[in-house]
Amino acid sequence: MRVVVGLLSVDLFISDAAGLKDRRRVVKSLLDRLTDRHNVAAADLGPDRATQATLAVTTVANDEAHVHRVLNGALNMIRSEPRAVCERAEIEIL
Repeated sequence: MRVVVGLLSVDLFISDAAGLKDRRRVVKSLLDRLTDRHNVAAADLGPDRATQATLAVTTVANDEAHVHRVLNGALNMIRSEPRAVCERAEIEIL
């Protein structure tokens, strides 16, 4: 059986964050929605600066096309977040 692992890494700029509490509110909301709607594992990788965040999103399947669809859906959701700007996004298939 073939196992396909996909990783999406995203750098965000959170312009309205006055402090880490504001940053955490935006990031936690995104992570919760990603896991609920796209059935992925998602994590905040830092940095601990109020206006910046790096997220990692991963999924596993036996079909590479499915992995791409899931991660692209997750990326579209992240890009639609009005409180954050996607500065960089990269999808890796392992």
